[in-house]
Amino acid sequence: MREYKLVKSFNAAIEGFFYVVKTERNMRIHFLFAIFILLLGICLNFTPHELMILTISITLVLAAEMINTAVELIVDIVVEMNFHPLAKIIKDVLAGTVLVTAINAAIVGYLLFSAKMPFTVEDGITRLGQSPWHLTFISIIVVMTLTIFGKAFLHSGTPMQGGMPSGHSAIAFAMWTVIAFLTRNAIVILMAFAMAFLIARHRIKDSIHTIWEVIAGAILGILATSLIFQLLHQ
Repeated sequence: MREYKLVKSFNAAIEGFFYVVKTERNMRIHFLFAIFILLLGICLNFTPHELMILTISITLVLAAEMINTAVELIVDIVVEMNFHPLAKIIKDVLAGTVLVTAINAAIVGYLLFSAKMPFTVEDGITRLGQSPWHLTFISIIVVMTLTIFGKAFLHSGTPMQGGMPSGHSAIAFAMWTVIAFLTRNAIVILMAFAMAFLIARHRIKDSIHTIWEVIAGAILGILATSLIFQLLHQ
């Protein structure tokens, strides 16, 4: 029961995040820009501390935008019942909060990226292609994002459970694809495939996913990871 409540809480949180992404233009811009900046930081071989600072700054902007949206909805509900002159001020203050966090992120980004100047895209891709850890991290993030967006677009299941495609299968076969690219040991590759297969089979056995949802997840994980490694791995 406790595990069910935990999954339900995660589903509610993710659905809330995607509601803001779908309904707020500024949030979509911030979200896409955040992904681009993080990938660029990885390409430039940022240290863990630099990535941590960059991630915190980006998270503050996204969180401020979400709080802004939530409070605006509350204000709109109150205004519908009884107009209050402070409603506009509240919205302006919230917009100012988003602006302050965005300025902070811009300053942090400038300080971090200026230290890496000069750089070229070719050098960044070369460094990225020589780092299996970075490629694996990017692959997992891309597969998870595509899976959640796929469920949201198809209105299928919840972000953390059920629906098309199967997230567990996508991640499992993405990891198998990573291992297949990084090792030439046939036994290791075969064992990794067996583990991915058992994870996928378990989702069908427990009636969480249909066989087509599992197959779709596996294909998504393999294709997305293969594309990233084919384009970047050296």
